[in-house]
Amino acid sequence: MDSRIKDKLVDQLVEAVLSLRNVEEAYAFFEDVCTINEIKAMAQRLEVARLLQSGSTYEEVASLTGASTATISRVKRYLNYGAEGYKLVLERLGREEE
Repeated sequence: MDSRIKDKLVDQLVEAVLSLRNVEEAYAFFEDVCTINEIKAMAQRLEVARLLQSGSTYEEVASLTGASTATISRVKRYLNYGAEGYKLVLERLGREEE
């Protein structure tokens, strides 16, 4: 995988996330590693991606999430031209909801 963020420390972080076994462990880890605002921002971006992928307009996404047009635009760009992380996660989350 060719990633702009890949290095030894990021590898360690990714391995740490992959070692988590359940939702409670994930909450504990993210609460210790991130600020509340960082966690909320990541959750908002994921919801923006979900809404965009389902066909919502920028106006609908902004209204439902409170995200700025800059955030919505950035997420849209990564949905279309990024490493496909959003697509992968949204596809897997969609399967779990079925």
